[in-house]
Amino acid sequence: MLLLAAGFFVTALLYASVGFGGGSTYSALLALAGLDYRVLPLVSLACNIVVVTGATFRFARAGVTPWKGALALTALAAPAAFLGGLMPIDRSAFLLLLGASLVLTALTMLIPVREVDAGAPTRFAKAIPFVVVPIGFLAGLVGIGGGIFLAPLLHLTRWRDARAIAATASLFILVNSLFGLVGHLAKNGPAMFGGAMVDALPLLIAVVIGGQIGSLMAVRILPLRWIRWLTAALVGIVGVRLLAGV
Repeated sequence: MLLLAAGFFVTALLYASVGFGGGSTYSALLALAGLDYRVLPLVSLACNIVVVTGATFRFARAGVTPWKGALALTALAAPAAFLGGLMPIDRSAFLLLLGASLVLTALTMLIPVREVDAGAPTRFAKAIPFVVVPIGFLAGLVGIGGGIFLAPLLHLTRWRDARAIAATASLFILVNSLFGLVGHLAKNGPAMFGGAMVDALPLLIAVVIGGQIGSLMAVRILPLRWIRWLTAALVGIVGVRLLAGV
């Protein structure tokens, strides 16, 4: 458990430093540790909520959250996240989707992000509302927030500036994680969740500490692009390992 908690701490630190929750990597670490795959989304989504809640409130207090656009995207994705959490899935399919989402996550982390994305949104920005529904469903199904897929799309289409996109991704992850968790609770029952949270208490403590350090200090110690590249490398390796074992 100590080694696993250390992995959760590092994951929370790295992801929080670039504005995400880390749910996909939490699930992968738990899968590699041999935990029951039905429990993985419960723990991962709970950790996601812990990590991104603080960032969401900080963005809101700073006045950088584009509420109208962020709430519209989140409102479309959240019901799909609930349905994803509610859908039955066998172990092989779950691990295959999780491994593939990790590899895709690693690739999205390599997309360059500028501090300010100038210019009007591209014509592809109009298609984003149609994309967030499948993102939400996948997020609920495998126990992630989905912001790691949404944010690159928003950057590429120049939807808003970088700070507004980070704020939107945090809100998106928080709400999707809540809805996805409710779906998994409805599917597996509260008893499984209660047992999972008791066993996962050291992991929750680790992500609280790692998330706070990541959001407040990590970017000041290492350049942002280095953190993104390191995170992409770690996530990609874990994803390939999962796919190789399916």
